[in-house]
Amino acid sequence: MNFLAHLWLAEQAGAPLAGAILGDFIRGRVLLGLPDEHGRSLEQGHRDLPAALARSILLHRRIDISTDHHARVRAAMAGFEPGARRYAGILLDLIYDHLLARNWPQFSAESLSDFAARAAQDVAQAGAWFEQAGSHAPSAWRFRRLLLSYRSARGIDRAIARTATRLRKPQGLLDAARGWPQQLNRATDDLAPLLADLTLASRRFMLETPLPGAIGRAADYSELP
Repeated sequence: MNFLAHLWLAEQAGAPLAGAILGDFIRGRVLLGLPDEHGRSLEQGHRDLPAALARSILLHRRIDISTDHHARVRAAMAGFEPGARRYAGILLDLIYDHLLARNWPQFSAESLSDFAARAAQDVAQAGAWFEQAGSHAPSAWRFRRLLLSYRSARGIDRAIARTATRLRKPQGLLDAARGWPQQLNRATDDLAPLLADLTLASRRFMLETPLPGAIGRAADYSELP
C-alpha cells in the first residue's frame, strides 16, 4: 500500500492520518509506554512522539506486513517477469493507489479532493516529526497535489521515477515498470477484497493495541466482520 491507501486504512481504523505517512519515514523501534501529563509516550525510540501518533506508525507497519503476506498480493507478484519480480511490491503499491484514486467513490462518501486536502493538512501539521526523522516538513499544498496525481497514469509514472531515484540501482525499477498498466485488470479485481481484509486487520490491531492508560472494555472481536 502506498500513501493514499495507507491514509484510507488509517481513517477506517480511527488512527491519526499523519502516522500513516510517518510510518515510511520513522525508523527504529517505536514502543507505546506510559504517557506523561502531555500524553506523550515515555518508552519509545522517539521519546517525544505522542502515543496516538506512535500507534498510527505501528499500524502502518502492521499494514505493510499484512499486505506483503496477503495471498492476492503474492499471486500478483508472481505474475511479474522474473527479472522484475524484486520490484513488484513497489509497483503494486503504486498501482493499488492508482486504482483507489480512480475508483474512490466506491470506498468513500467524501470526495477524493476533500479527503486529500484534509489528510494533507494533518500531515503538514506533523512536520516537526518528519524533520526529526531526517526528512523535510511536508507542504500541505504539495502533498494534496501528490495524492490527487495518483488518479492519472502520468502521475504514477512520475511516482515511479521519483521512487527510482531513491534506489541504489534505479534503472532496475524503471525497467520493471515498463508496461505496468498490463497489471491493472488483475489488480482491479484484487483491490476491494484486499482493502476489506486490510481494514479488518487494521481494526484488530487498534483493538489489540490500546493507548497507554486507556480506560475501556477489553477488545470485542464480535464487532468485526
